[in-house]
Amino acid sequence: MAINREPQVFLFLSQILGRNIIGAAGEALGRVYDLTAEFVDPYPIITGITLRSARKENPVVIPWKDVVDMDEAISVSVSSIRDLPELRLREGEVLLKDALLDKQVVDTDGAKIRRVNDLHFLKTRHGLHLVHVDVGFRGLIRRVGLIRIFDAIFRGLFDYQLSNNLIPWKFTQPLSSPNLLQLNIAQNRLGQIHPADLADILEELDIKQRAAVFQALDVETAAETLEETDPKIQVSLINDLNSEKASDIIEEMSLSEAADLIGDLPKAKAEGILKEMEKDIADDVKELMAHPEREAGGMMTTSYLSFRPETTAREALDKFRQEAADVDLVYYVYVTDDEERLLGVISLRDLILADADQKLGDFMDERVVTVKLDDKHDIIAEQFAKYAVTAIPVVDEQEKMHGTIIFKNLLEIVAPQLGK
Repeated sequence: MAINREPQVFLFLSQILGRNIIGAAGEALGRVYDLTAEFVDPYPIITGITLRSARKENPVVIPWKDVVDMDEAISVSVSSIRDLPELRLREGEVLLKDALLDKQVVDTDGAKIRRVNDLHFLKTRHGLHLVHVDVGFRGLIRRVGLIRIFDAIFRGLFDYQLSNNLIPWKFTQPLSSPNLLQLNIAQNRLGQIHPADLADILEELDIKQRAAVFQALDVETAAETLEETDPKIQVSLINDLNSEKASDIIEEMSLSEAADLIGDLPKAKAEGILKEMEKDIADDVKELMAHPEREAGGMMTTSYLSFRPETTAREALDKFRQEAADVDLVYYVYVTDDEERLLGVISLRDLILADADQKLGDFMDERVVTVKLDDKHDIIAEQFAKYAVTAIPVVDEQEKMHGTIIFKNLLEIVAPQLGK
């Protein structure tokens, strides 16, 4: 048996704005000025039509339930403009033209900043839903009323029609309003972007928008994004936060990144954040800040796993599973004595393959490549290149382990020099 489906009806905002609104008695009430919408998942739903009239000092709104038809004009069941209430947005409602048109949005699928030229709606039996934003040149031409002429010229000269450049709403994150950025929908969408791409997006925004987007992120995403952001922008973003919120984010960063950032902050701001941080994390950060950035002590992280030689592989793996999410280095575990002198290293692969009851001291590699606390970045780079390791432990003159340098941390120091 065939199923009768209603044809899908799509409309652009540019096709709706300015249309005549005809009341139940056939009287012209005014023209469409904007649409109100409630931002719900998955698609915002239109809640009303706003219009201006000489008979009312302020804009008025027609609830969407009173819209009867949307042909050439918009027919409504309201008889007189005197029956219409003045526009007062409810919580969660926005004016679409005001909030989105000509505004920047994030294309979370392509991880780019885009400018909205038009909005694309789907009309259903249940209402009008915002399903796409148009970020293409065709949307701009449509808005100025030249789309038919434009299409005719292109077809005549090039036998070609420029297509719409539509981004699905589920991949669109508005930036124009702090209220829109605080929605759970917004946080979920922004959280889906890779931190490196999100950092690029932040760097493209102006100061006000950048702060609004950053403050809408959850703590973990904010920390990951901050690590990928230019140091000057890091400082600007953290300076805009109170010490408590800033400390929550910085505690989620790698220790070396946290130390570099706090070291770049004004002294009073840095001290305030350190006071709010958990004491053990703050102490580790202070230790790293005591060393110059281009020396091993300034590049290392103190967030790694070390064990005594009598620890079994089973015990080490159990602790690894408990703490791996909170440490910066997971490729190796280190074996140290009671005074933290470095005895050996074990790769994660060897640890997993070892007999569960075998002691770490029995299969650790004693040929450990190390650097000293005051070794410079060029010496460290030579060690990484020679031995092809992903991390190098940092020791003092007594072979006491103080931290480990991850290759990424070295790269952040030397890469800017390579580009000069």
